[in-house]
Amino acid sequence: MDHYDIAIIGAGLAGSLAAIALAREGHRVALVGPRPAIADGRTTALMDQSIEYLKKLDLWGEVEPLTAPLVAIRILDGTTRLFRAPPVNFRASEVGLDAFGYNIPNAPFLEILERHEAGLPTLERATAAATRFDIDGAEVRIGLGDDRSITADLVVGADGRRSAVREAAGIGVRTWSYPQAAIVLNFSHELPHQDVSTEFHTEGGPFTQVPLPGNRSSLVWVRKPRDAEETLTLAPDVLSRTIEDRMQSILGKVTTEGMPQSFPLSGLSARRFGKGRALLVGEAAHAFPPIGAQGLNLSLRDIMTLVDLIGRPTGSRLPADTGDRFDGRRRADILSRTASVDLLNRSLLSNFLPVQALRAAGLHLLSSAGPLRGLLMREGIHPGSALQAFKEGLREQIRRKSA
Repeated sequence: MDHYDIAIIGAGLAGSLAAIALAREGHRVALVGPRPAIADGRTTALMDQSIEYLKKLDLWGEVEPLTAPLVAIRILDGTTRLFRAPPVNFRASEVGLDAFGYNIPNAPFLEILERHEAGLPTLERATAAATRFDIDGAEVRIGLGDDRSITADLVVGADGRRSAVREAAGIGVRTWSYPQAAIVLNFSHELPHQDVSTEFHTEGGPFTQVPLPGNRSSLVWVRKPRDAEETLTLAPDVLSRTIEDRMQSILGKVTTEGMPQSFPLSGLSARRFGKGRALLVGEAAHAFPPIGAQGLNLSLRDIMTLVDLIGRPTGSRLPADTGDRFDGRRRADILSRTASVDLLNRSLLSNFLPVQALRAAGLHLLSSAGPLRGLLMREGIHPGSALQAFKEGLREQIRRKSA
């Protein structure tokens, strides 16, 4: 029976990135999970902090040609409500960056990760599914679908919302649903996007265009489930015109590419993010609507914390309380991000006039107050930086008064 330092269950983007990061540190890693049956048509916007981590992992050189930079993000109120918000523009130059981040197609990104996995001598890729787990104080025993068994000091659940690792570790989960579905597709357009992402806030949810290389963009369109079903049945030319109209023709003529995909929207938060020898990353730990480019960026912070916590190999077994310590370090970040995305999404859905008024007032304040907008942008790029900036500003004021 082969023994590993860490077994990672789930070979999507989060699991693959975790496996590469830990193997580069010198740990013996097993990455377990079948390859996806259907190519993922979605894209992922990774922010500046995540891009820096891809550079550290020596991945960015291959990933960058697939991407388009996000130099600005604008929010437009596309509702017909009584209280409407003014346009809000966030520009990376306001916080001293060339771009907030980059938009990356998921399928070729995963192919690049698979090539890097194959080149790491301490990483073994098992394409069989994990079928059974025995987690105790001494080690983790994992049965695979090809009748093999492996053992590991730690098991990392990167196996999605229905995580078998989470269940085997006895970790509960809080789930909730929204009366929404997300339509995702890519499209070409007549006019250049100028590396600007535009998010229309509508009564059904956000309609978000994100740049791709050239005159192409990806779309995440959140709608009511029945509307989403009807949208999927539209002929390509009708769908293209519908998207152009929804965007108010700001990118000219639109032509959709391939078949759109649809995903029901729901939220999930594990009661714990680690326990004993089990740790949870990605959607095994947290999941929420595709708003504000938070999903994989939050997962990458899981991975950064995981690698930092485990450290480099010492020749000794990894501690049995690693999961508990990981839970303590990730709790504040995950819970705060989950709550903020949930609040924003529910504010879009609410028909309660005071809620609509508060949302409009908040966006108006962001539109007119440059320092507050800058603080929010820094927090989105580097979580915790807003609080740190506030503390430093307060200390500076105290120093000035003392002088």
